[in-house]
Amino acid sequence: MTLRTTTLAAASLIALAAAAPAETLRLGDWQSTTHIVSEEGTTHWMDAVEEATDGEITFEHFPAEQAAKANALLDAVRNNILDAALIGPSYHSDLMPLNSVVGLPGLYTSAVEGTEAMQEMMAEGPLRDELTELGVVPIFSFVLPPYQVLAKERLGEPADWDGLDLRTSGSTQALTARSLGAVGISLPGPEIYTAVERGRLDGIFFPLASVPAYKLNEVVSHISTNASFGGYSFVVVVGQEVWDGLSEEQQTALIEAGNEAAMNVAQAQDDSIGGLLETWRSEGVDTYEMTDEELSAVNAALEEVAADWVSRVGGDGAAQAVLDQFKSLTAD
Repeated sequence: MTLRTTTLAAASLIALAAAAPAETLRLGDWQSTTHIVSEEGTTHWMDAVEEATDGEITFEHFPAEQAAKANALLDAVRNNILDAALIGPSYHSDLMPLNSVVGLPGLYTSAVEGTEAMQEMMAEGPLRDELTELGVVPIFSFVLPPYQVLAKERLGEPADWDGLDLRTSGSTQALTARSLGAVGISLPGPEIYTAVERGRLDGIFFPLASVPAYKLNEVVSHISTNASFGGYSFVVVVGQEVWDGLSEEQQTALIEAGNEAAMNVAQAQDDSIGGLLETWRSEGVDTYEMTDEELSAVNAALEEVAADWVSRVGGDGAAQAVLDQFKSLTAD
């Protein structure tokens, strides 16, 4: 072997040693690939990561509960069945009770506003700690637009809600229904359409940007547009062992792409609502703003929800601190 050949071989070995190993991360979520959360959030992020790392990190995507049910995705990451997942903390309120704060009514007025608050609170503090203590690393978080009420009749004053069966998302939103005199019923998204159609539900708390995925506008006749009956957060997480195995540059790429993806999906959801309302109106659905008097009465009835949540979650003052921080981040 000549000196030149030896030098070239050595250089090749050095280059290979310096190159970060390629990683294919198995990522599960429960949204379909056509849902706005997937298109503008999860899938958008995966594409950005692959581009930022020049293909050092790629993904094997398992959408629509292909790898695990929505409430089992966290465990799938913790048990190394998946490397990463899009999870909904409200499915795990027993394990991460402080993260359920986002379900409180009236905390934010748009997905962008709520996402900015969640991103800051997830970067450092008790919301992040609840996840890391479970052995997963939060990469980015975002929220759905504030929940509105979809029903077969116009709902305004608290008296309108008395005795109604409403689909709610999580225990916190169930408190919201109860405070208005209604009964909260927990149902998975795919079952809502049939439940309303057959009269099992009188109404639904739901974010408007997600309505098309379930075609709920087909089974209701009235949709509020300016209320805030709570929210819902998502977090993309990576298993701690997987995270530790990535290079610092790869970790940075995941976080930076996540920061951009969080705001992208939040803005996309907010931007979609105007067009959706116009379409629904053309189909004969009453999309209405609650009057100032109705909002005042509803908000007064809902004042007890936050107090109940703080009392129930407690945490030696942690719940109140989390609530206060969220309010301060979304204050006008």
